[in-house]
This record gives sequence, C-alpha cells and structure tokens, in this order.
Amino acid sequence: MSAFHEIRFPFAIGLGASGGPERRTEIVTLVSGREERNSPWANSRRRWDAGPGIASLDDIHTLLAFFEARQGRLHGFRFRDPLDNRSCAPSVQPSPADQVLGTGDGGTAAFQLVKHYASGAQSWTRTIAKPVEGSVRAAIDGVETPVTTDHTTGLIIFDTPPAPGAVITAGFAFDCPVRFDTDRLDIALDTIGAGAVPHVPLVELI
Repeated sequence: MSAFHEIRFPFAIGLGASGGPERRTEIVTLVSGREERNSPWANSRRRWDAGPGIASLDDIHTLLAFFEARQGRLHGFRFRDPLDNRSCAPSVQPSPADQVLGTGDGGTAAFQLVKHYASGAQSWTRTIAKPVEGSVRAAIDGVETPVTTDHTTGLIIFDTPPAPGAVITAGFAFDCPVRFDTDRLDIALDTIGAGAVPHVPLVELI
C-alpha cells in the first residue's frame, strides 16, 4: 500500500532540478477558425527533472538509496522547489502578513495555509500542505499571534478562535508533496569517478 514519507528529497541534488507548473488546456478549432478553450484541471500540477542536480558518484549513491527507500513511484515524499518554496518573493524572508488565509468568525480556530498567485485582476490560490517546520508565522489583524502548525496538512490552529471579521494572515516556507514519475533509474558511468542520471522525473501529488 502506498504511503507518504515525511522526508525531503536530498537538497544538494534537488537544487539543480528544472521544471515548474503544468496545466491542461483543451482547444477546439471551429469551422470559422475561432477557438474554444477549456481546462479540465482546476489546479496546476508541477513536474521537475532532478537529473541536472547529479554532480558526482556520491550524489548517485544518495539518490539510489532515496529511490529504493521510496520503492520507485510507490511512496510520496517532500521536495523543495528551488524556485517557489516560500510565501513571499525569493529575495526576502517570510513575514506574518504575506498571505491572507481568511477571516475569523468567532468559532473557527483552524485555518489552511494557502499561497495566492495574482496578476492583474486574476489570481489562483494554491493549498499549501507541507510547511517547513519552524517557518510558520501567523497574525490576526496584523498582530503576530502564536499558532500550532500541523506540518503534514498545512493547518494552523489558534489557541482562541479569531473574532468575527478579523483578517488572518501567515508567512511560511514550504515543500511540495511529490513522487518519482518512474520506476526505473537509467544510470550511466561516463568517466572514472563520475556518473550521470539523464532523467529523474518528479511529479506533484494532488
């Protein structure tokens, strides 16, 4: 039976990964030449190739151990997206005001971490399920407030439910839940003391 392992893909290898979000758009060209576009996916799905991060035989040794422990595609794990891993811009540190999570109603104490991607009048909201331990900072109406964080689901819980209308915000670092997208690693030894793994595909779990 598949499971999720709360362990992060080796950082040194993952740092060299390439990839990003993928969406699915269905396009139908009408007789008039006009297009009709529709997306069957409500959310994007991220894919990466961690192969470019392999720099040595020691890296291959580390990757082999990690791959075998996850049993290929069977078990999920955490991955730190080198380009998108925090609630704010990459050049700054997360602050309690980064992302709006919702408003208080006087009875709800738990809120889901999310990240908003906005451009112009449009935006998309991503659920964050794997915050990095010790990174979450939350606020109620701009006042930083302690919370209990479930690092396996992304839920934060206040000791006292925020008052009705209070704005709940948070800042955090996060990992992405992924799995290997292959049951086989094709490893080549190019020179003495050096190796290459052309492709190490990872795909986001949604």
